[in-house]
Amino acid sequence: MAAPLFEDDSKNAYSRDYLGPGTAILEGFALKYEALIQNALLEIADQAPFRHMTTPGGFRMSVATTNCGALGWITDRKGYRYDFVDPDTGSLWPAMPASFVELAQRSASEAGFPDFVPEGCLINRYEPGAKLSLHQDKDELDFTAPIVSVSLGLPAIFLFGGDQRSDKTVHIPVVHGDVLVWGGPARKRYHGVLPLKKGVHPLFGGHPYNLTFRKAR
Repeated sequence: MAAPLFEDDSKNAYSRDYLGPGTAILEGFALKYEALIQNALLEIADQAPFRHMTTPGGFRMSVATTNCGALGWITDRKGYRYDFVDPDTGSLWPAMPASFVELAQRSASEAGFPDFVPEGCLINRYEPGAKLSLHQDKDELDFTAPIVSVSLGLPAIFLFGGDQRSDKTVHIPVVHGDVLVWGGPARKRYHGVLPLKKGVHPLFGGHPYNLTFRKAR
């Protein structure tokens, strides 16, 4: 195994079970990786450009997406699914950078999921006013692994609900470098993002980004 890019200095200081069993909010956990992530995003987008996918119902997503890793999440008229190949380029998705893998695994371990091995990373890029409606991550075959969500750039309001769409949601302010993890009994809880406000971040400009690490199979 390659040596870690950064020493682990977290000292277990993060909030676990903040939103119920199986959840964690790791404030600023990704900050030490920000420069590596910024450079990696440029390389990934060069190979697999951001695009606004279409839902099975024919609606254009307001969020621009791309992927890296062995499997990429896609949506079109045929449905939601994972695929090894980028449908826009016909090539395999870009490999997941070592910094991404380390961040995802350390975040999951800090949240109580030490055996997490991410197969794919869905990268969302938001425009001002864009949002992500309440949904479950349920296109994966393996629900024993957690979801690791990394927020970058401008602040956002993350919505976290229950196992039913109608359940009450909690509004969670997330800022650059925050990581949310949910798994175990929380794995299928509904979540989303409120419409994004305008602004400029010194590293990531006017586009908030989110990295969502998943094990799909």
